[in-house]
Order: sequence, then structure tokens, then C-alpha cells
Amino acid sequence: MTHPDGSWARATAVGTELPIVHQGGPRRLWDVADAVRDEWPRQGWTPWLGARAKIEDDGSIRLARGDWKATIPARRPDGG
Repeated sequence: MTHPDGSWARATAVGTELPIVHQGGPRRLWDVADAVRDEWPRQGWTPWLGARAKIEDDGSIRLARGDWKATIPARRPDGG
């Protein structure tokens, strides 16, 4: 994953191995995506499978699949 602010993330894995993640830049893109990925299964729902993902210029991440849509807000410079 990349973002215009210079943030990037890359993950590799084989089979059922946990991914080895490398990321850099002002935001931890993998951490943001991973936090969302962990929350939905706890709720018994996995709408992101097959969803389109778009990282906006403001840093927000928009996900969409069929009628389902979600936005992960951009992180503020103060860390909030």
C-alpha cells in the first residue's frame, strides 16, 4: 500500500504463515488496515472480502463492496 504523504506498507507470507510486514512514512498504513480487519470478525461480519479500497488525498481509506461502504478516517497530525 502507498499513500501520497509518503507512507507505505508491504507484507509477504506463504500459505498460513503470519505476514512479515515492512512499513514506513508518517503513518503506519498496515496498522490502520489491520485494526479494521480484526474488528469485523469479532462482530461476525467480513464485508471487506472483495471490497475495493481507495486511499484519498486526505489520508482516509474508502472501502466499498456492493451496497456496503466504509471510511477509515485520516489520522490527524497530532496523532488523534
